[in-house]
Amino acid sequence: QVYVRESGGTSVQVGGSLKLSCTIYGDLFSSNVMAWYRQAQGKERELVASMTSGGYENYADSVKGRFSISRQSVPMKAVHLEMNNLKPEDTAVYYCNAKGTNGRVTVGDYWGKGTLVTVSS
Repeated sequence: QVYVRESGGTSVQVGGSLKLSCTIYGDLFSSNVMAWYRQAQGKERELVASMTSGGYENYADSVKGRFSISRQSVPMKAVHLEMNNLKPEDTAVYYCNAKGTNGRVTVGDYWGKGTLVTVSS
């Protein structure tokens, strides 16, 4: 069983920076994608950033140049999201997702419970 837990959400002022972390417990398939999604109040969940086990990164247009995703495998599997120059529209619950992939087949799809980021002026 794989368990995903986010941390780091808090309130921050406009223009500030924040780092979210997500630790993945358990045996995730070696070929995988780790990602951050967010859901603002009244809106659908959207992809913020993702990174494959091969190192390929993908970002939403709204965060390009401001956010950076990174991964680690020791001592724990984790994925981080460094957020800079935060804007009020970045306010949302941020969710971590870890998904194993075997070609086109998903081998496990795991979500955290989310962490709230509030950006205010």
